[in-house]
Amino acid sequence: MVIEMKNKGGRPTKYNDELQAKADRYIHEYHTQDDVIPSAAGLCIWLDISRPTLHEWDKIHPKFSKTLDAIRQLQEKVALNKGLIGEFNSTIVKLVLANHGYSDKLETDITTAGKPLHRTAEEMTDDELASIASGSGK
Repeated sequence: MVIEMKNKGGRPTKYNDELQAKADRYIHEYHTQDDVIPSAAGLCIWLDISRPTLHEWDKIHPKFSKTLDAIRQLQEKVALNKGLIGEFNSTIVKLVLANHGYSDKLETDITTAGKPLHRTAEEMTDDELASIASGSGK
């Protein structure tokens, strides 16, 4: 079944049930195309479509969007697992996983007894101010 979309000029869409089935097969056969991990770029080549077409179909065809989500999830799983066992270069794995929300950024909240590290004089007690003034405190 060919699904025709209203088109503002240009050629009609190639998207149909057969092409969707081929997209679904990519998930299981990506490695036969010498793809180390499944990817949107690999799917574009597999289907002979452009990246803008891929993104458009992702928006307007729910089945295609589901397939693309499955490819992203498989890409994350393969990269993570192969990275953990040292089969993939760690720098490349880091770049791939960054696209899936992973980060090595460390967020640190520095406080002292629940108070900010730097306080103004108005926030300090008289004893703290006296200690600073005498040179025995910071």
